[in-house]
Amino acid sequence: MKRQLLLVLSLVFVASQFLSGRDKPNIIFIMADDLGYGDLGSYGQKLIETPHIDRLAENGMRFTDFYAGSTVCAPSRCVLMTGLDTGHCYIRGNGKNNLRPEDVTVAELLKAEGYATGQVGKWGLGHEGTSGMPTNQGFDYFYGYLDQHHAHLFYPTFIIRNESRVPLRNVVPNEGEWGQGVASKKVDYTPALMIDETMGFIDRKKDEPFFLYLSYTLPHANNEAFRETGDGTAVPDLGIYADKPWSKQNKGQAAMVTYLDMMVGKVVERLETHGILDDTVIFFTSDNGPHSEAGNDPRFFDANGPVTGIKRTLYDGGIRVPMIVQWPGKIKAGSTTSLISGAVDFMATAVDIAGDDLQVPTNGISFLPTLLGKNQQQKKHEFLYWEFYEQGGKQAIRMGDYKAVRRPMFTGPIEVYDVTEDIAEENDIAKENPELVSTFERLFEEGRTPSEWKVRGSVNSSEAERIEFR
Repeated sequence: MKRQLLLVLSLVFVASQFLSGRDKPNIIFIMADDLGYGDLGSYGQKLIETPHIDRLAENGMRFTDFYAGSTVCAPSRCVLMTGLDTGHCYIRGNGKNNLRPEDVTVAELLKAEGYATGQVGKWGLGHEGTSGMPTNQGFDYFYGYLDQHHAHLFYPTFIIRNESRVPLRNVVPNEGEWGQGVASKKVDYTPALMIDETMGFIDRKKDEPFFLYLSYTLPHANNEAFRETGDGTAVPDLGIYADKPWSKQNKGQAAMVTYLDMMVGKVVERLETHGILDDTVIFFTSDNGPHSEAGNDPRFFDANGPVTGIKRTLYDGGIRVPMIVQWPGKIKAGSTTSLISGAVDFMATAVDIAGDDLQVPTNGISFLPTLLGKNQQQKKHEFLYWEFYEQGGKQAIRMGDYKAVRRPMFTGPIEVYDVTEDIAEENDIAKENPELVSTFERLFEEGRTPSEWKVRGSVNSSEAERIEFR
């Protein structure tokens, strides 16, 4: 490793006994952008078709209690890459921050274990010429967006390959500093380009173990385009939804999710073509809950399913997300787990799959035993922790059957829910359970380290924030 690892909140990972004597499998991690807990057929969606992703669930394991690293883009991706929750990672909110040289990523750990490493999609953790660029954080190859605002635009004037801008044929008048804007001429659709780049990486690396992080940008809205044109969706055509008696916005939203599903299908198909599907672990999840941006109405599709809230809330609708893992011959087809886990655990799990015995700083726990049906050997979290700095700031903890939310962070009243009996977080049981409140109050203090991030804005204590998208 190029860095000295600071063993703060460290967890030692010993090479897994389950994989001794076996070759290292490929690892593909696919992360959608703003896809809700209820947006997939395998999670109860009735209107949007997602056959390829649902087939992953049919052939693998579906998680019911899996949590994103945060409720918005950048911190969620930071948690995923560094294995540190938002009480400990460096990037704890959306902004223009860059990972530092001392930050250690899962890509670095896997690269040290002999994996070829690549990313296609949105990075969001470092800008051009900084230490935070993917190629400075363990990735051999990168193709996509560095900046989050640039990633709103599905028809930009350029895309990044490794450290360089690749010009595209689109035209964006009044283009912003970070490449953001609204295209007046649309030729090159970036999700289509990402499919080509994904196929190319698999073709090049098919004969060696690889880690491929596919952070596709669908179905995120184009907020700038909505303000200018009234349409915040972006797909070449509406496909099977063109004749639905829905609004244009709803048709576009559905088409974006189904286009994403097609991209996933292409990945599986290429692995099958090369005969390496059985040697590949595929993870599929989302970076946070569904959004209400650019005119999107998540209620129309019941995008958060049975949970309450959307993106930017710390109720489960903002952070509980789909997670499907397929590994033919290793993971029982059609299985389901209620293991409380999250994106914070991916680093530990990937290290375990690779058979690594490195010591790494992380808040995560490998869920490989669960994937392999070794439930009796699965270690469990005492609790999962989140903090979020918008809307006055808020905190949340999942501890066993219980979930706590505090608004504003540090000083606000603590709400407590039994999310096994009350998945919608409708019945606050804090008053009847002062001992639970005391426990959560202590964990809110112990579950974090000081941050450079400051709480911005006033507390949004509106009841509408809690119930609007139930």
